[in-house]
Amino acid sequence: MGAEAQDRFREFVENRSSALLKTAVLLTGGDRHAAEDLLQNALIKVADRWHRIDEPEAYVRRILYRQQISRWRLKWRRRELSVAEPPEGGAGPDGVAAAELRLLMRGALARLTARQRTVLVLRYFEDLPEADVARILGCSVGTVRSTTHRSLARLRALAPELTAADPAGAGPPPSRDFSPVEVRP
Repeated sequence: MGAEAQDRFREFVENRSSALLKTAVLLTGGDRHAAEDLLQNALIKVADRWHRIDEPEAYVRRILYRQQISRWRLKWRRRELSVAEPPEGGAGPDGVAAAELRLLMRGALARLTARQRTVLVLRYFEDLPEADVARILGCSVGTVRSTTHRSLARLRALAPELTAADPAGAGPPPSRDFSPVEVRP
């Protein structure tokens, strides 16, 4: 990699790594250490191909999703999550309720399959349309829709408290993406 390409790569990592790490944390079910490993491995792969990549962030995200699915397929044993400090420093009813909701959501997301978690992260955290999610995951828009539907139903079954905690009572908004989709033979 030349000096100019190395500078652009370094700048990309400095500017986008925090957003990419948030996505990786969600994909790993809240395991920050696994997310850091996932992101580091993705960035290593990107560095090798940097001169050929047109959209580096999309490329990194696709690597993150696919690596996480590969990790899930290995069926690694679930490890206990240990942290040095409590997740929230603030006290008070609002801080406690928000922390409990985050812990509840993290636990429920961790019990979904990697594919279900990936679809929900892409649709609702990344706010991507169904067509983009389908392109990233290499599947059809119908598969994204059905996986989203089943994932939300499973999430509600695993943690019914989330529906009660949601002010609207309905969870994430239903997908209403009517954008044209390119169909390839």
